[in-house]
Amino acid sequence: MLVLSRKVGESIVIDGDIVISVSSVQGGRVKLCIDAPRDKRISRGELEGEALAAIIREPRQASKPVPQLAGM
Repeated sequence: MLVLSRKVGESIVIDGDIVISVSSVQGGRVKLCIDAPRDKRISRGELEGEALAAIIREPRQASKPVPQLAGM
């Protein structure tokens, strides 16, 4: 894992097309600005964990029965 320190107004570039800038730091919270191509999915880490947990918790729905075809 790479750990970087940045000040307000500074940024990092990932893979040449993703730019993450520090917008502000107040009361122990850091506000980030992320500029990335539309095809890149960006979400908060805690939401990724919640989404995975929800998928695991939800039982799969049973397949709907296929109606019998007339004349078969």
